[in-house]
Amino acid sequence: MRCGTVIRPNAKRVLALWCPDWPAIAAAAMAELPATRPVAVLFANRVVACSAIARAEGVRRGFRRREAQARCPDLFLAQADPDRDARLFEPVAAAVAAAVPGVEVLRPGLVVLGARGAARFFGSEEAAAERLVDTVAAVGVEAQVGIADELSTAVLAARRAAIVPAGAGPRFLAPLPVGELAVEPSLAAPERVDLVDLLHRLGLRLVGDFAALSSAEVASRFGADAVRAHRCARAEPERPPSARRPPPDLGVEYCCDPPIERVDAAAFAGRLLATRLHAALAAAGLACTRLSVSAETAAGEKLARIWRCAEPLTPEDTADRVRWQLDGWLTRRDGARPTAPVTMLRLEPVEVVAAGALQLGLWGGVGDEDERARRALIRVQGLLGGQAVRIGVLSGGRGPAERITMVALGDELAPAADPAQPWPGRLPEPAPAVILLNRPLVRLESADGAPVGVTDRGLFDAAPALLRWGSRQWRLTGWAGPWPVDERWWVPNSDDVPVGRAARAQVQLDGAPPDVRVLLLVYHDEIWRAEGLYD
Repeated sequence: MRCGTVIRPNAKRVLALWCPDWPAIAAAAMAELPATRPVAVLFANRVVACSAIARAEGVRRGFRRREAQARCPDLFLAQADPDRDARLFEPVAAAVAAAVPGVEVLRPGLVVLGARGAARFFGSEEAAAERLVDTVAAVGVEAQVGIADELSTAVLAARRAAIVPAGAGPRFLAPLPVGELAVEPSLAAPERVDLVDLLHRLGLRLVGDFAALSSAEVASRFGADAVRAHRCARAEPERPPSARRPPPDLGVEYCCDPPIERVDAAAFAGRLLATRLHAALAAAGLACTRLSVSAETAAGEKLARIWRCAEPLTPEDTADRVRWQLDGWLTRRDGARPTAPVTMLRLEPVEVVAAGALQLGLWGGVGDEDERARRALIRVQGLLGGQAVRIGVLSGGRGPAERITMVALGDELAPAADPAQPWPGRLPEPAPAVILLNRPLVRLESADGAPVGVTDRGLFDAAPALLRWGSRQWRLTGWAGPWPVDERWWVPNSDDVPVGRAARAQVQLDGAPPDVRVLLLVYHDEIWRAEGLYD
């Protein structure tokens, strides 16, 4: 298939190769665990993936961490990490591509390709499926293959290791639970879960029940994603075929001088390329649904991989896939990594749709003002390094500093601790508007000038009346607290966060400048410090 050509519906069948529980398999491989150890992957303190052994012990997706550990005390827990999943999946994708060309990655753990060429080469669809399973097994990974007329049907068939005869897609899908329409994240929008819940409440429990509705009924009562789900339920093409070939000048490339050897440097170049690619696509009124990522090394090695998405790619989606692919190439563990630094990166849209498929900003472009700001931040990041631009993510903790996790721009916005936990002793709302990282020393005094501290029972040992900050002094017009807290006594002392017994208090100052009129103080090691400012 030539670059940009889109096959007409049913012109060829689709083969999907699925590696079950891939996030759990990747986490176990990274930790070098034995195959007998149960593994679960957590996101926001809930299980999002688990191994077959963990399921045999009663662990299920959606369980909270404590419930999963109660079911299986020997359970190994790992945090969700898309970079890790993509990096370890590259040898699998490379092995499939070596056996059959034209591999497209839907997500780490799932690839699709044309079944007709594989069937001709190996003799039949059954023989092709068996050979590809053996090929992946040689890499040390279990896989299942599904073949059908349409991509989404093939993906669901792969979960059952089934080969659906030509034209039998609707009959294969009809008895499946309607929740299967939302089980694959690479083919379903996040709101698909809400659609499935609504269909359940309407009494449509099977895919065949939903498929029996007419297209007009679905389009008039539900949203655009429901229309796509309905086409999937009826084994129809989810995305209408496009006769448009991407213009040849839409591809963007970056000549690496000096050559790139580190993953972080390659990721920065990939973000810049993603920004340039989407600027070119926006100017042409297009959006990309299949993306080719290619690289060349100083030794003349050429690497390429195609990523396919059900939804048009946003700049963030493109940057993620470029980072995943480069990470997979440069850190392969099987000895097949490039032998020389990367000298050229190239992104090329293989399939495009009209830009109306993307949510446009008010004045055009994707996100417009936010997008331009993001591009500027990426340029700063490319000049000063990955940690030069960071984003705050609400995290769990008791003090204001612990409740913010700083994440580098472009990385997953994952908190260091779950903010949904109860966190007894947490500072009451509202939170300070400004956090003072240097935590300057202050002195809290009573009306007679004696220092004020906090007793072992968590009370002021005298009524506070004055606050001294350097050479300045203000009288208190009000105060709240103290709120004692005793945590992390088992770790070494830290200048950033109080360790052990501490207490916080809010004070309002008379005659102070507006920006320091209300302060958050923290008492630790018999010393008061200013920790935050309130508006």
